[in-house]
Amino acid sequence: MELKVRALRYLMRREHSRAELARKLAPYAGSAESLAQVLEELAGREQLSDERYAEARTHWLSRKYGAAKIRHDLRAHGVADAVVDRVSAQGELERARSILAKKYRQPAATREDKARRARFLQGRGFSMDVIQRLVLRGED
Repeated sequence: MELKVRALRYLMRREHSRAELARKLAPYAGSAESLAQVLEELAGREQLSDERYAEARTHWLSRKYGAAKIRHDLRAHGVADAVVDRVSAQGELERARSILAKKYRQPAATREDKARRARFLQGRGFSMDVIQRLVLRGED
């Protein structure tokens, strides 16, 4: 019972993936079976959902990062590949455009400026297609 209360406290603060919640609760669980039982009960009542976690995390990260970085983050938090694959790259060009506009106020004047912007977007996890369209070809 105490383990379930602790799990609900974690879930009240924010969404957690199943693997993340299991990792946080493991030191307090008496056995692996009791931990699995609590996780199953929470998932059965839809209080714990990897899909909901993936949607919330994707929404949060999409303000700064591209689809590749988001997919990597979700996999690192133990979200199943089937759920990760549902994360859409839709609107990635617009996100990249707005992030680039916040970072750089002036348009790229030289080759070095374009390369700097391309590296910036690549580090944020945007695809090369988006980088080429936005920075190298100058589509607006």
